[in-house]
Amino acid sequence: MGTVATTKLSSKGQVVIPEEVRKRLGLKTGDLFIVIGDDDVIILKSIAPPSMKDFDNLIQNARQQARVARMKRSDITKVIAKVRGRG
Repeated sequence: MGTVATTKLSSKGQVVIPEEVRKRLGLKTGDLFIVIGDDDVIILKSIAPPSMKDFDNLIQNARQQARVARMKRSDITKVIAKVRGRG
């Protein structure tokens, strides 16, 4: 298990993540979190956008799958229009 520390809720609903935990996890000002609450448990999960390399790989994979499925740009345009209620 990781570091255990205590903190408290401010009047504005803010919780301070102790410095030792922030340093160990490499957290910085402005980092984003998903907050999950269930009964008396609160979980903070840090999230980050994908790197440009990861994003490029994702796009390349999607394009490859579209080629294998023999999709055309016009197919994608039609589906988008349908979903938006214009088709």
